[in-house]
Amino acid sequence: MKRFAVIGLGKFGFYVAKSLFEQGHEVVAMDSHDDTVQAISAYSTESLMVDATDRHALAALGLERMDGVVVSTGTTISTSVLICLYLHELGVKRILAKALDDDHAKILRKVGATDIIHPERDTARRVARSLSAPNLLDFVPLAEGFELVQIAPPKKLIGKSLRDADLRAIYRAHVIAVREANPEHMVLVPPADRIIREDDVLVILGDSRDIARIQAL
Repeated sequence: MKRFAVIGLGKFGFYVAKSLFEQGHEVVAMDSHDDTVQAISAYSTESLMVDATDRHALAALGLERMDGVVVSTGTTISTSVLICLYLHELGVKRILAKALDDDHAKILRKVGATDIIHPERDTARRVARSLSAPNLLDFVPLAEGFELVQIAPPKKLIGKSLRDADLRAIYRAHVIAVREANPEHMVLVPPADRIIREDDVLVILGDSRDIARIQAL
């Protein structure tokens, strides 16, 4: 079990806190409005009404001992910037901040945010990718141009071994895991002689363009 704090309980912050709590983690949820604090109380370890722009109030919470602090404070840019600055000064090691745009993201990084979240943009990318590539089940953007994806195997690969498919040599992509459907099981670093089955899910790491070529098979 890990310990997290979520500052700002709009729709995004609320569901982040709720999801973390439902996954079994300890969650301290904070907002400056009593109604949202009350709403999250059933889905958090502790819910607090806090003015997070008050450095002394933040310092009293021991947030530096958390595994991560999520900052999701609405549309006032200065508020999230100030909170990230204070968290950084207080020694919080991982600060995940929601950005409204690229300029906001740059400022957040400069004041200490370690992870930038673009909820609308990331959701839009997922929807667009799923529409253009029906066999794409999920993907995580990594460094610019690289992705970690889960895909249903293209028909041309079904029945082949990973050695014969040779995705690493032909497409410069790495199959780092295979999720089996029946029975449900995850095979990490699958052996080269593992046969690709129709009901498998391939977890692949690689360049976005190379992965797109695999999906097009």
